Amino acid sequence: MTETLSKQYDPSELEARWYRAWDDRGYFKADADREGESYTIVIPPPNITGVLHMGHALNNTLQDVLIRWKRMQGFNVLWLPGTDHAGIATQNRVEQELRAEGLDRREMGREAFLDRVWGWRDKYGGIILEQLRKMGCSCDWSRTRFTLDEGLSHAVRLVFKRLYDEGLIYRGTYMVNWCPKDQTALSDDEVEYEQVQGHLWHIRYPLADGATVGGKDHIVVATTRPETMLGDTAVAMNPNDARYACLRGKACILPLMDRRMPFIEDDHVDPEFGTGLVKVTPAHDPNDYEMGKRHSLETINILHPDGRINANGGAYEGLDRFEARKRVVADLEAAGLLEKVEDHVHQVGHSYRSHAIVEPYVSEQWFVSMRPLVEPALRAVEEGRVRFVPKSWENTYFHWMRNVRDWCISRQLWWGHQIPVWYCHDCNHMTVIAHDEKVERCEKCGSGNVRQDEDVLDTWFSSALWPFSTMGWPEPTQDLKAFYPTSALLTAHEIIFFWVARMIMMGLKFMDDVPFRDVYIHPMVFDEKTKKKMSKSLGNIIDPIEMIEKYGTDAMRMTVCAYAVKGSNLYLSEERFAGYRNFMNKIWNSARFVAMNTEDLTVADLERGLDPAGVRIEDRWILDAFARTVRTATQSLADYEFDQFVHHVYHFVWGEYCDWYLELAKGRLYSKDDGADESARDSERAARRNAQIVLVTVLEGLCRLTHPVIPFIAEEIWQSLRDRYGAVAKGKAMGPGDAFGLGDAFAAESVMVAPWPDPALFAEMSDEERARMEMLMESIRAVRKIRSEMTVPPSEPVDVRIADEDAGRLEFLRSQAHHFEALARTGSLSFASRAEDGGDAATTQGFASTAVVGSTTISVALPPALLEAERDRLRKEIEKTRSLADRARAKLSNASFVERAPEKVVATERDRLDTAERQLAVLTARLAELEK
Repeated sequence: MTETLSKQYDPSELEARWYRAWDDRGYFKADADREGESYTIVIPPPNITGVLHMGHALNNTLQDVLIRWKRMQGFNVLWLPGTDHAGIATQNRVEQELRAEGLDRREMGREAFLDRVWGWRDKYGGIILEQLRKMGCSCDWSRTRFTLDEGLSHAVRLVFKRLYDEGLIYRGTYMVNWCPKDQTALSDDEVEYEQVQGHLWHIRYPLADGATVGGKDHIVVATTRPETMLGDTAVAMNPNDARYACLRGKACILPLMDRRMPFIEDDHVDPEFGTGLVKVTPAHDPNDYEMGKRHSLETINILHPDGRINANGGAYEGLDRFEARKRVVADLEAAGLLEKVEDHVHQVGHSYRSHAIVEPYVSEQWFVSMRPLVEPALRAVEEGRVRFVPKSWENTYFHWMRNVRDWCISRQLWWGHQIPVWYCHDCNHMTVIAHDEKVERCEKCGSGNVRQDEDVLDTWFSSALWPFSTMGWPEPTQDLKAFYPTSALLTAHEIIFFWVARMIMMGLKFMDDVPFRDVYIHPMVFDEKTKKKMSKSLGNIIDPIEMIEKYGTDAMRMTVCAYAVKGSNLYLSEERFAGYRNFMNKIWNSARFVAMNTEDLTVADLERGLDPAGVRIEDRWILDAFARTVRTATQSLADYEFDQFVHHVYHFVWGEYCDWYLELAKGRLYSKDDGADESARDSERAARRNAQIVLVTVLEGLCRLTHPVIPFIAEEIWQSLRDRYGAVAKGKAMGPGDAFGLGDAFAAESVMVAPWPDPALFAEMSDEERARMEMLMESIRAVRKIRSEMTVPPSEPVDVRIADEDAGRLEFLRSQAHHFEALARTGSLSFASRAEDGGDAATTQGFASTAVVGSTTISVALPPALLEAERDRLRKEIEKTRSLADRARAKLSNASFVERAPEKVVATERDRLDTAERQLAVLTARLAELEK
C-alpha cells in the first residue's frame, strides 16, 4: 500500500489518470434498459461561447456530487451533458471576428455566415465541456447534445407547429423591447433595469389657433427622452382635470416638427404627476402605444433598427439616438421652448446580453400566448409536484407566473432555429412545417413564389424543451421511459423566469408531466474581499481552472461545497482553496500513516475481524463516530446542504479520526510484544491487530463517504487499500465481530461504483460509553490547555492528579492512564476520590493549575525550575501591563485631554485601559495561584 501512495500528494497526475480510467471503463454511461430506480439530471447547457467561470464550477460540482452519491446508492444514474447554441452571444462573437477581418455578414450572405458560425462552433464550442472533464464531472458523454443538433431541431419545429395549430403561437405587430446594438427583439425577461442618473426636460408646446390656458399661449410637458418627441402625435390629459377643460377639442403644435396634434382625454393620465399633461408617442412608449390604439392615433416610428433617426425625424435623420437627443435639446433651448431641466434618477432597461439601452419599438414579431400554459405550471408547484429548494424561491416563481405577458419568441438573427414558416407572395398564406425540408410550394394555392421567415427563435425556446428533447422526443424512446421526469435541476435564481418556468410549462404540455421533481437554487458567487458578485468588469473573478492547477480539483470542489450555504451567497477567496488543499494533505498523510502501520495486517486478519476481548473504548468510539457521520452527512446531501456535508466530513477526519483515534492507537501500533508472558504478548498482539483493523475499516469507509466531493484522492487511497485487501470477504455478510463496515465493498473495481457506506455495519456504542469517551478526551484537553497556558515545553512531563467523588468514573480514567501519558505527556499520574484526598484544597495544594471537567478535578504540577520561570514571566508581564494601565488612566484623568481630544482618540484610550485592567486581573490571579 505504501508503494502506491507517494510521499507527496500530487493531484495533477492522479486526477488525469483516474478520470481516464473511469471514462474508459464506462462508469459514466447510463443504461436505459436496466431495471431499478433512476436518478437523472440534465445539465444546464453552457453556451458554446463560454469558458468555465466560478458559477459553472459551483453548479456542476454540486450536480456531480449528487450524481456520484446516487450512483453509489445503486440508482440507475444519468447525467446528460450538452451545450446551448446561444443565438445572440455566438452571433456577436463571430461578427466581432468578421469585423476584425474587414468583413460583414450581410455582404457574406446568410448561408456563408452560418457556415462560418458552424466552423467557429466546431473549433471553440467544446472548450467548456473539456473543462468540465477537468473538474471531474461524471457526465454520460456518449449522450452529449447540442440545441441545434438534428434531433433537437426537429423537436423545436414540431413544438412550434403544434402550438401554432392550437392558436398558442401567433404573429402580430406589437410594441416589443428592441436592442439597437444587436438589432433584435427581446422578451421582457431579457431586459435588465438599471438605475440611471438622467434628466427631466420640461418642454413648451405652443397652442394652436390662438388658444390660451391660464393666460399662456403654450402648455408644458416633461420627458426623459426628448428625442422621442419627433414621433409625438397627441398630448393627453385626464378627463376629470378641470384645469384643462378649455383644451377639449383644441390642438397644439409639435415643436421642431411643426406638426399639429390634438389634445385627447385618457384615464391613464395622472393629474397629480407633473403638469397633468403628457406627450403621447405611440411608436416609442408602451403606455403611449396602448393609448394610441384606444384613440386611433397615428403611430410614427422615428428610429432605424440600429438606433439612428429615420426620415420621420426630419432634420435629425441619420443621427444616433443619443446625438439626436443633444441636438433636439439645443434646438429647443435656442427657440426658447425649453422651460427647465431637472436631475432625475430613473430605471432604464438594458439588454441582458449587449447591455445596450433598450428601445420600446413597434415591430411585427412572433409570440407565445402564455396564459393557457401558465395555469398547469402554477398548479404543479402549488401541489408539490415540483419542489423549490430553498422553498422561498417559490414566491419568485409564483409572482412571475401570475404576472406573465405573452412571450416574444422571434429574434432578428441568423444563428439559431429559423422560424419554420413559409410565406406565399401570391395568396399571403403561411405554411408552418415540422420537417426540415424546404417548402417549394404554398400548401394553399400551390404557388412556388414562397420564402421562409428570416428570423430565428429565441434561444430559450429550444432550451425550454431540453429535459425531453435531449432524450429523443417526439419518439417514445427507452431513455424517456427510463429517465423522464428527471430528478433534480440545479441552477441560479436569475434564470427561474428564462428557463425553469418555461421548462415546467413545456414539460407539462408535451410530456404530460413535470420535467424535474426538485429545483435547487444554488448561491451566487461573490468575492470575499469586496463582497460583490464576481464579474470580469469588476476584476474580482477567481478562475476555477487556475485554482485546479494550483491546488487540485478535489480542493476546488470541496471549497465550493463548503461555502455553498443554502439560501445564502457564496463568498470565495483564494485562501479558502489553499485551506482545503491543506485538508487534502491531511487525508493523504493519514492514509500513509495507516499504510505504514498496517503492513503486517493480512486479509485473513480482516476476515477474522475484531477480537472482542481486545476491543477498547476508542475502537468502539471511532466506529460509532463514523456511523453517526455517515448518517448526518447522508441526510445533508438529501437536503441539498452541501456545506453541512463538508462540515461533518471535515470534523470527523480532522477532529476525530486524525487528531484523536490515530493518536490513541499509536500506543498499540508501536507496541513491541514484550509482555511478561505469552498470554500478555497475545493480548498485546490482539489489541494491536484490532487497532489496525479499525484504522483500515474506517479509512476505507471514509474513501466511500468522501468520494462524491473529492473523488480523485478518495479513489487513489481506496485503490491502495483494495490492492492489499481486495480479496477480503467478497459476498460475505458482515456484521459485529467481522470486519465491521467493509462488507463486500472491495468487490467493486472502483470506489466510484462501490456501495455507499451503511452505518448499520459499523458498531455503535451506548450513550453511557459515549459520555465516558468524551470525558476522557475532555480531561486530556484540560491537561493540554494548562500545559499551553503555562508554556511547558512539549518534551517536559508534568505531574497530574485526578480526583472525582464517583468511583466508577475515577476507575475508568485510571484505566486510561496510558493515554494521559502519551497524549498529555504526564509524569506522575495519581487518582483519588474527594474523600480520600481531603477535598479540593488538598487536591490542588502544590499544583500549578486546576481544571474541572464535569465532576472531575484535574490538577497539574510543574517542575520547580519551570514553576519559578513562569512566576518571573508573570511578574514581568504584570509590571508591563500595569504600566500601560497607569498611562491610560493618567490620560483619562486629565480633564483637558478628555475635553479637547477627538472623541475617537478618547474612546481608544478607554478601550486600552479596560483591556489592560482585564489582563491585569487574569495575570495577577494566575500568579497568586502559582505562589500558593
